[in-house]
Amino acid sequence: MLSIDEFFRGRHFDREISILCVRWYLRFKLSFRDLVEIMAERGIDLAHTTIMRWIQRYAPEFEKRWNRFPCRAGRSWRVDETYVRIKVSGTCLYRAVDSDGKTVDFLLRARRDIAAAKAFFRRAFQRQGRLPRAITLDGYQASHRAAREFLAEHRGGARTKLRSSKYLNNLIEQDHRSIKLRLGPTLGFKRFRSASITIASVELMQRIRKRQFALGKLRVAGKTASEIWSAVRAA
Repeated sequence: MLSIDEFFRGRHFDREISILCVRWYLRFKLSFRDLVEIMAERGIDLAHTTIMRWIQRYAPEFEKRWNRFPCRAGRSWRVDETYVRIKVSGTCLYRAVDSDGKTVDFLLRARRDIAAAKAFFRRAFQRQGRLPRAITLDGYQASHRAAREFLAEHRGGARTKLRSSKYLNNLIEQDHRSIKLRLGPTLGFKRFRSASITIASVELMQRIRKRQFALGKLRVAGKTASEIWSAVRAA
């Protein structure tokens, strides 16, 4: 992994300006043009396309650095799908949270089908490193079949309880709102890749907000958000 100095070497704007714009865009309900106005009030002349390029270039790197300090989610997964607009078509975003609302994982796929659902379960298992005790789904049968096939691939998968409960899945449906509200100002995406990067970065901000990272060794207790981000980047 490149050092932070090497990563920003040769860039026109000061790196703290770039990082601030990326962080504010992902955390708050702001459009690129909102940030252009905010920066203009501080005497910084930016084009909205510049901020857009910063998101695509820097956000994946920030995600890698934060993902060195993950906390595992709980073992009761609430799984659901929501749609993201890319051009005219709808693209399916698979998401899961645990019983405390902590993010388990997410996956953007072009289709909503068995293969996509199985890919999500495999990714979630890889990230968490253990099978869940329970998986709660909606009534969509393709997701149930994908979960059964996924569990059958693992020793001990038969011990995982598979269930359908609208009441229990209210938690994940409510959690979708924070993502959908943040994506609202984008008015949809033009490309799958840009959508994937942006959504992954918004999900990162949600995990930070939910305190899903173990930062004790960085000694950031009582620090500001900017100082915490600096500590993670430098670690």
